[in-house]
Amino acid sequence: MVKATFTLDEATFARLRQAAARLSKPQSEVVRVAIRDYADRVGKLSEAERLRLLRTVDEIMCRRPSRSAAAVDAEIRAIRAARRHGGRRRPAERT
Repeated sequence: MVKATFTLDEATFARLRQAAARLSKPQSEVVRVAIRDYADRVGKLSEAERLRLLRTVDEIMCRRPSRSAAAVDAEIRAIRAARRHGGRRRPAERT
């Protein structure tokens, strides 16, 4: 274990004490678990963000397409052909 010192505001410290008492665990263990849980969630969507994105996808799915499926397929074929046969038309410039 590593010993560390942190400064907490009164309200946060009171919540830490309450949680430790409610769980019958040392405050340091409550802090360790809280940090582990928080670190696991960093970079993931919150429930509100997830619901907002799902609503956006639902809205997009309800819209009528602006082009036909045949037009989209033709564009995809053209892009794939350009990628296969494209490449550099002239050598890259050296610096």
